[in-house]
Amino acid sequence: MTPSYASYNEFKDQLLAAFQSNEERMNGESKTPLHQVRRAALHQFDLLGFPTIRHEEWKYSNVANLLKEAFDLDNSSSLTADDLTPLQIPNLDGNIITFVNGIYRADLSRLVSPAEQVQITSFAEGAKADPDFIGAHFARYADYQDNAFTALNTAMASDGVVIRVPANTTVEQPIILRFITDARERNIASQPRNLVIVGQNSEVTMAESFRTLGGRTSFVNVVTEIALERDARMQYYKVQDETDNAYHIGTTQVNQSDNSHFYSATVTLNGNFVRNNLNIVLNGQHAEAFMYGLYMPNGRQHVDNHTLVDHAMPNSYSSELYKGILDDNGTGVFNGKIYVRPDAQKTNAYQSCKNVVLSSGASMNTKPQLEIYADDVKCSHGTTTGQLNDEALFYMRSRGIPKDAARTLLLYAFVQDVVSQIKIQPIREYLEGVVAQKLGQ
Repeated sequence: MTPSYASYNEFKDQLLAAFQSNEERMNGESKTPLHQVRRAALHQFDLLGFPTIRHEEWKYSNVANLLKEAFDLDNSSSLTADDLTPLQIPNLDGNIITFVNGIYRADLSRLVSPAEQVQITSFAEGAKADPDFIGAHFARYADYQDNAFTALNTAMASDGVVIRVPANTTVEQPIILRFITDARERNIASQPRNLVIVGQNSEVTMAESFRTLGGRTSFVNVVTEIALERDARMQYYKVQDETDNAYHIGTTQVNQSDNSHFYSATVTLNGNFVRNNLNIVLNGQHAEAFMYGLYMPNGRQHVDNHTLVDHAMPNSYSSELYKGILDDNGTGVFNGKIYVRPDAQKTNAYQSCKNVVLSSGASMNTKPQLEIYADDVKCSHGTTTGQLNDEALFYMRSRGIPKDAARTLLLYAFVQDVVSQIKIQPIREYLEGVVAQKLGQ
């Protein structure tokens, strides 16, 4: 079912009007190069419109229900530190950067790393303090020409984070970005924008967490641009655990230079409609990318993971493993593309997607893709979707383990290939608890 023209155009017109209203209040800032990019992105969004299931990239993910909602674009919130107590992860140390409805909250944040290790500013602050730096990187990596939601974020984003790691530096403490949506009183839409530049021969660990307070409808459309310079190394984790009234569309765009190393894990635990786009360009020789994913839709939840690994230079390596557990009437989508350009000889690329379907009402759509234009490469992909192993279940029950406990243990073992990749121990332990609780329901 495609959205009605009324709902489709109403939300779109609301967004266009909000941009124009904000532009009228900007005075001289509307003439800056940064705002010209925003204006071009808005024009592209206006041309593209929201995708429908007629778009190949959105064939299995219908945004019709999102477009029927009415959202408040005023992102103000009265949320306090006490309100966040139920969402805390025990023993989590590091640089904690908190955003409420997409807006940076200094009173809820904590920076512990010295400035010589890492420079962390809000996107709004960085755009004013160093517009040349922001202008040199903003929308350079995440292309908005063919993606309506990336174009929308590029045009509308007012805040987020800018992270700059100098050359030859190891950031000892992790950087945790906490995106909280305050949907206690009204429907909220937010457009966070993040920019991460990791200098030559430097190393950083970063995690993004998305949570929602309240039972109203929320819509988070987030874009994170990451650039790794020569010999840079990054661990990147994304954990999405929102409510059954949450719509989440996230795009992470990574550009890697020579000998860089990118290591990622994307975990989706809850949300009404979730779309995770992870796009990596291996734009240097001997660059390496590792991607892990876990998704567990139940109820009527929908989770769509789209990945693209673009091998643009020779002698690069990528490895990808995504796993899903689907229950009730949950639906999942995995669309993973490996693209090997003509000059990218000696490419090694591997992709695997494995799924367990626990009920007759659940469904999984997979579409692994290889586009190879070089002849000296090693590439493979595979996907499996099925039920629990009956023999393993029978073996455990024959050893006196109750059926429900045996089932939970098998599923827990299934997800460990992904959860164990989280190197920030408090986050990994928290995820293990949440996953065990969800599997035991």
